[in-house]
Amino acid sequence: MTESARASGRLDTAVRDRLPAEFLGAVDFHGHLCPGLTIGYRAAVIAMERLGATRGSDEELVGIVETDACGIDAFQYLTGCTLGKGNLIFRDHGKQVFTLVRRADGRGVRVALGGDALGADPERTRLKGRVLSGEATDDERAEYQRSSTDRVFELLELPAERFGAVSEVSVDLPSKAGSFPSVTCAVCGEAVMEPRARVRDGEPCCIPCSTRYGRGWEINV
Repeated sequence: MTESARASGRLDTAVRDRLPAEFLGAVDFHGHLCPGLTIGYRAAVIAMERLGATRGSDEELVGIVETDACGIDAFQYLTGCTLGKGNLIFRDHGKQVFTLVRRADGRGVRVALGGDALGADPERTRLKGRVLSGEATDDERAEYQRSSTDRVFELLELPAERFGAVSEVSVDLPSKAGSFPSVTCAVCGEAVMEPRARVRDGEPCCIPCSTRYGRGWEINV
């Protein structure tokens, strides 16, 4: 991929040159620079520094995230904890909370964004509403982008104690990701991991089909 095709390559040089190299990698992974991504980056850095950990290549680290917002991408990129490897646990709590655990001893660090870390900015809130509604002028969109970039640097420079609550935790972790055979769902005919299969009328079926009445022809309804 050429430099100009990367998200980081589309940033103004003055902005790009101020960002840490590993954060630029997270920007490329995520697709754009934003305050939300910065939150996950800072949480990962704080947790890794407290643990004395480096990016895991396999399942040495386990991440627990309590949001599905942008920050997860930076957290995954920096820590190496991903859904695909089975060492990222998602809890749908709607909270900017990130926990990083060392599997070897169960020691973990929990980082929770402080309620006042972002500060109140009524003008930015107004601009965001205009941009999201599609009613913003070109000048308003440019101003919103500038304010977002300013917020990124505010978050990067915020001392850890002001960023949020950082605490050490001990976590009982699930076993490492396993490999399981598949069975064929008797309703839709698709393959499903055996431990996730259900039994319906004496036949194996997938979770969606286990609660669906009928013979499977309503699959796309």
